[in-house]
Amino acid sequence: MVDQLRRKPAIVLLSGGLDSATVAAIAIREGYEVSALSFDYGQRHRHELISAQRVAESLGIKRHEVVKFDLRAFGGSSLTSDAPVPQADPTKAISQIPSTYVPGRNTIFLAFALSFAEVVGASDIFLGVNATDYAGYPDCRPEFVQAFEQVALAGTRIGAEGGTIKIHAPLLRLSKSETIRAGLELDVDYSLTSTCYDPGINGDPCGRCDACYLRREGFNNAGVEDPLMYPAEVA
Repeated sequence: MVDQLRRKPAIVLLSGGLDSATVAAIAIREGYEVSALSFDYGQRHRHELISAQRVAESLGIKRHEVVKFDLRAFGGSSLTSDAPVPQADPTKAISQIPSTYVPGRNTIFLAFALSFAEVVGASDIFLGVNATDYAGYPDCRPEFVQAFEQVALAGTRIGAEGGTIKIHAPLLRLSKSETIRAGLELDVDYSLTSTCYDPGINGDPCGRCDACYLRREGFNNAGVEDPLMYPAEVA
């Protein structure tokens, strides 16, 4: 009986959304032993955590940690306060950072991922940021990913001992439809994912927010039916 070779460990930020599910599948395909990391940070759409668990199970991810902290203490975003989530307006060009931007979110997430990575001996971190089909968030840009990689090297034992830390953002240059096609090729079950910023009590998508709009357009452009059910008036 031949022993299975140990896969190289990696951390994947798994929100439960379409992008992070695709990224997790990509990391597994590339031969990594994935540990998933999700966050309960006081977000109004915390139904995504149920989706994250389901996605992790469907991909065979054995270790899935959920870190809890509360960004509602600061507010500053319609996702971490009682401010209304804006409805998508495809006719309006992005001229300013939207209210759904959560200040410092990806910086915080990556800091936790970096800590987790050092503990499990991983030098690779995957996240699903995108600079093409994104909503104007500054922490989804290539400059941010590159800068954090330098921070990681400067502030860790791995970096101090001459090792490397790589922040992988495989969806960075892909459109939403390209991401969906890539995930379908890897058998990602998108019916398990949750994208909506303002879901109903059972996690049903509102169909009106920016996240819902980008998702629906992505499936339309990919020529594939979205497995999620939207309200009749927006379907």
